[in-house]
Amino acid sequence: MRKALTLLVFTLFFTGCGLIYRQPVFQGNLLESKNVEQLKAGMTRQQVFSLLGSPPVADPFHQDRWDYVATERRRRGDTEIKNLTLWFEGETLARWEGEYFPEADQALAIEMRRFGNLARDKDKPRQPRPQGN
Repeated sequence: MRKALTLLVFTLFFTGCGLIYRQPVFQGNLLESKNVEQLKAGMTRQQVFSLLGSPPVADPFHQDRWDYVATERRRRGDTEIKNLTLWFEGETLARWEGEYFPEADQALAIEMRRFGNLARDKDKPRQPRPQGN
């Protein structure tokens, strides 16, 4: 009983202090800025598809509208939602509005260097980590 209580107190202490790392969770489309900046009125659906990929939300009642929805959650914070909406007139892009999460591979790689993301192999000798900004 005493060991279980000690373990419980120890666990609560570490989770309460925020020392346990929680990986950021991204869902939906992480669009590249260079691709979104290339959007132009008059582009065909196929051209938009090749730039941004397929939209995750396809509304059968509004086929002239594509929604690219993405969410981000970091640690214990609120979930942030961004939506980029494109409207077509016939087969050509008429307008777009909204926000998006640009692809964050580089920022996530830097963050993971700080916390580490893989368990270490006990038999393998430790290699020094590269020093980054």
